[in-house]
Amino acid sequence: MECWIDPFSMAPQKAIEAIGRNLNQQYERWQPKARYKCTLDPTVDEVKKLCTTCRKYAKSERVLFHYNGHGVPKPTPNGEIWLFNKSYTQYIPLTLNDLDSWMKTPSIYVFDCSAAGLIISAFVELLDQSTSTSGPSAKDCILLAACEAHETLPQSAEFPADVFTSCLTTPIKMALRWFCTRSLLHESFDYSMIDRIPGRQTDRKTLLGELNWIFTAVTDTIAWNVLPHDLFRRLFRQDLLVASLFRNFLLAERIMRSANCSPMSYPVLPPTHQHHMWDAWDMAAEICISQLPTLVDDPNAEFQPSPFFTEQLTAFEVWLDHGSERKKPPEQLPIVLQVLLSQLHRFRALVLLGRFLDMGPWAVDLALSVGIFPYVLKLLQTTTPELQQILVFIWTKILALDKSCQVDLVKDGGHTYFIRFLDSIDAYPEQRAMAAFVLAVIVDGHRRGQETCIEAGLIHVCLKHLQCSSPNDAQTEPLFLQWICLCLGKLWEDFSEAQLIGLQADAPAIISPLLLEPQPEVRAAAVFALGTALDVGSDTSRDGQGEEDDDDEKVKAEAGIVKNLLNVVSDGSPLVRAEVAVALSRFAFGHNKHLKSVAAAYWKPQSSSVLTSLPSFAVKGSSSGYTTPTHYMPHGSIVPSPIAPLLRVGHDSQPVSRDGRVSSSSPLATPGIMHGSPLSDDSSQHSDYGALNDCVTNGVLSYSRRKPLDNALYSQCVLAMFNLAKDPSPRVESLGRRVLAIIGIEQVVAKSFKPAGVSIRPGEPSTSASASLAGLARSSSWFELTGGAHLPLAFRTPPVSPPRPSYMTGMRRVCSLEFRPHLMSSPDSGLADPLLASPGPSGVSDRSFLPQSMIYNWSCGHFSKPLLTAMDDTEDIIARREEREKLALDHIVKCQHSSLSKMQNQIASWDTKFETGTKTALLQPFSPVVIASDENERIRVWNYEEATLLNSFNNHDYPDKGVSKLCLVNEFEENLLLVASNDGNIRIWKDYSSKGKQKLVTAFASIQGHRPGVRSVNAVVDWQQQSGYLFSSGEISSIMAWDLDKEQLVSTIPLASDSSISALAVSQVHGGQFAAGFVDGYVRLYDIRTPEMVVSATRPHTQRVERVVGIGFQPGLEPAKIVSASQAGNIQFLDMRCAKDKYLTIDAHRGSLTALAVHRHAPIIASGSAKQLIKVFNLEGDPLGTIRYYPTFMAQKIGSVSCLTFHPYQVLLAAGAADACVSIYADEILPPR
Repeated sequence: MECWIDPFSMAPQKAIEAIGRNLNQQYERWQPKARYKCTLDPTVDEVKKLCTTCRKYAKSERVLFHYNGHGVPKPTPNGEIWLFNKSYTQYIPLTLNDLDSWMKTPSIYVFDCSAAGLIISAFVELLDQSTSTSGPSAKDCILLAACEAHETLPQSAEFPADVFTSCLTTPIKMALRWFCTRSLLHESFDYSMIDRIPGRQTDRKTLLGELNWIFTAVTDTIAWNVLPHDLFRRLFRQDLLVASLFRNFLLAERIMRSANCSPMSYPVLPPTHQHHMWDAWDMAAEICISQLPTLVDDPNAEFQPSPFFTEQLTAFEVWLDHGSERKKPPEQLPIVLQVLLSQLHRFRALVLLGRFLDMGPWAVDLALSVGIFPYVLKLLQTTTPELQQILVFIWTKILALDKSCQVDLVKDGGHTYFIRFLDSIDAYPEQRAMAAFVLAVIVDGHRRGQETCIEAGLIHVCLKHLQCSSPNDAQTEPLFLQWICLCLGKLWEDFSEAQLIGLQADAPAIISPLLLEPQPEVRAAAVFALGTALDVGSDTSRDGQGEEDDDDEKVKAEAGIVKNLLNVVSDGSPLVRAEVAVALSRFAFGHNKHLKSVAAAYWKPQSSSVLTSLPSFAVKGSSSGYTTPTHYMPHGSIVPSPIAPLLRVGHDSQPVSRDGRVSSSSPLATPGIMHGSPLSDDSSQHSDYGALNDCVTNGVLSYSRRKPLDNALYSQCVLAMFNLAKDPSPRVESLGRRVLAIIGIEQVVAKSFKPAGVSIRPGEPSTSASASLAGLARSSSWFELTGGAHLPLAFRTPPVSPPRPSYMTGMRRVCSLEFRPHLMSSPDSGLADPLLASPGPSGVSDRSFLPQSMIYNWSCGHFSKPLLTAMDDTEDIIARREEREKLALDHIVKCQHSSLSKMQNQIASWDTKFETGTKTALLQPFSPVVIASDENERIRVWNYEEATLLNSFNNHDYPDKGVSKLCLVNEFEENLLLVASNDGNIRIWKDYSSKGKQKLVTAFASIQGHRPGVRSVNAVVDWQQQSGYLFSSGEISSIMAWDLDKEQLVSTIPLASDSSISALAVSQVHGGQFAAGFVDGYVRLYDIRTPEMVVSATRPHTQRVERVVGIGFQPGLEPAKIVSASQAGNIQFLDMRCAKDKYLTIDAHRGSLTALAVHRHAPIIASGSAKQLIKVFNLEGDPLGTIRYYPTFMAQKIGSVSCLTFHPYQVLLAAGAADACVSIYADEILPPR
């Protein structure tokens, strides 16, 4: 049999023609669109003509050469094949070299003859030669040969003579015949039935179609599991015919090996004939054959589909339940792909595929290697509603790994599918957020994508959904808002037509309310969308040649955007402030000249001294700009200046006419951190502006033709930029400096005068591009205090947060601000940071200088993490928290019932080696650790049981006014250390007790706007775990309440009196309640939950020095019982509900009281004095003892007691003094821990 025709059943000439025709048809079934040509018993010339014409037609497509050498000798050892001469009297050899030169590349050869392996060996030799002579060859040739060099084709009657060709071109027929001879059916089975299998190969609902489909799935699966992925992609996923031939080649190998013949290929495949998936094929074949007699006899009989695909999907599901990245990949993946073609199983297959992709980027990678892409792309043309959600999920997973798919998506019109989904009301907001993500990726840096999405009306769809979601609508999913903003931002990024459409649709007004959303991610995304709507402008338009005179609308819109951005320049989240800095840099780039002139007018150096004329910014970090210039003039007191960046105004700034008022009334010098901010409580700002506007508008700005905005706005921008450049968060600070560089203000790092003994860290945070992209890897939940019996609190994790990585349980946002220190040639070389020194006239015109936004890339990370499964680390965390809560409860009960006698048992003493003495101390609740800090904001962590120093680090690089308070956030978790500096800057650290491992989680300025003429703020801060609020005040006229979960200022409580707050304490029992002690002796109780905030006020301290030094809530559940102590030395016990009378007064220290501590649970308070005494009292006022501070080293002057703090759950007292010694005392009855 050749091509299933018996050559002896007809005349030889007719037979050969029939065989040729049949072979043609068999190939056409696999690739119907190709052109086929047969030459029967050909001569060399005929073959040459055939090859060259085929190559001419094919151009650069692949050409197939099929050689049936059954009637000629076997190939020569050189790999020559035999043809005839014209008169058929002799055989003529054809060398491979000639054949190859006619066929060219790409090509595929099929050699069906004995000893075909010789041809492959010769071909490989030929390739090696050409590689050695002409370098690596670009030949793309594939060879399939029927057997090895020493083998002859099987002669058995059970096989056709061209068994190799039959396997390659009629695999189902061949496979079934071969299977039947080996199965139990072979005696009773009528083989002619195989030719009468009903159905078409392409129709999967028929028997023949299903067999073909199962065969494809089985061979694909074997190949994907055995071949290297790149070879699989080349042979099975690039060309339809090649893929079919290789699938069938796997069958040929299986069948011919049973006849001791080994088919060969180039590229070489590993053996597959014993793969266990063949058993699944045999079973499916048997089930189909058992139905065959019924179906052939009765054309109306119903065909029963095979359970093959259902079973394989179940196997895949089992793998999903138990598999992981470390285990063997699921071998059913190619079958899952085949199942996507069938409507019957499609939904289940997609759901399982989604679960698989969710396991991580490695799973997406595997799925793409199987060839998932064209399948899911085609499915976007379906309109089945139940598939929508899972398809959007799958595309989210693919695009989170591989952005390059955006091109194909747009080419196939896939974007419309996602726009429709985004606009549908039925889907959940989380799923629509995924659609917004997919669209954002489609338009990200892809102009064609931006254009097609705008044509499809994406801007209006997004804005419509932002308008629907009113802020008080609880249904709005933050993730959805975040991604709509990011999608809009990416849509009009650097695309002015889109920006115009957005401005005409009033986009800024629709987006700006989101700047008040509780989730920092949403606020940052809104800032991003507003920032990218600013047209950076081309160079020509900025130099005034562009015809932009009539662009009033645009200028007005830009002014509106900038005003909105200035409102969030002092947001509590570094993530948001970083985006504001990036947006302002775009504005600075577009309005460069105006801003430069304003900046130059502010900071033109005077002849006398650079330092005095550049008031606030001259010394970095000096209480964050709340200083007056006089502070730095040499007037007797020597101020150790921290690394002092001087300012140089860029050389290209125009000469500015100015009057003398500017330097004296420069708003940075006195009034407040932010002009025009809603938080500024400075009444004099308007007069200041008057002065500024006079001087700046003196005919300066007329040279530029780009419409300037009003100058007050420019001045506010410059101020905001300066504040960003002094931000407590290193990343925001470096961005702020880059913004200043754009408007021509550079920084020179002056020589540092740190006090001796403090190690200088070389350089400042590097502002190179890589550093400004240092990751802001936030993690999930913040304070998940679901609380035990004693803590009635429940913090819900906002859904916007991505699932939490296992190592982190603290704040949601770990913007680990890690910077490689920027090493300068030497610490005092005075060299400027190279990046900041460059922008001269040339530097600013370069677009690449603009800092890059981070929120988009950072937000994308959310979708590459698992979204369907919760992280499994929560159980350990919950177990640890429960254990700690139980421990705390036991200790609390002990504290409440302890009969205290004396507190003089010193159990530990630690020389902190602080040059300036200890400023604040804190005892950890669940480990024997004490944390202390000094005036230079150096923080040290010490284990008092083992007497070892655990860690020592600087709160920041420019040591300032000292630390005013240390607090622990999340006591029951991996707690975080909140450090409040005297200037009101808050920094929160994690991993602070491991040497060198500390990471800055977040940083912000908690105090904004202060009284004119006040040199430093002397911030007082306290943190309340139950409510998640941080309260801060000081020499300002209000109390600021920050919600640290939202990283947002939630309330500004105005103070009734002119006097400022000198002590602040929160209630540990009643969330939202806190008490404040004032400089003038008043004590006020506040409750943030009440509309009027102040609950009651009293003035217990009326002596000569009435300043309240310490304040605290008495232990127990009573809401309004307070202890307060004044500098004069008297301690008052107050019940604020009847504020008239103080019911108990202790005269503790005459005129020298410096510190007060009240225990959270035990009835005990302690006070310290400047005379090195600590007195301990119970709540009835009885003295429980006096601790005298004895000198630890000989003849050393002992300082006053500077801080006292109790252990939260044990009767332990830590005392720090000005001599840098910290001592820990226990009640005598209690043995030390």
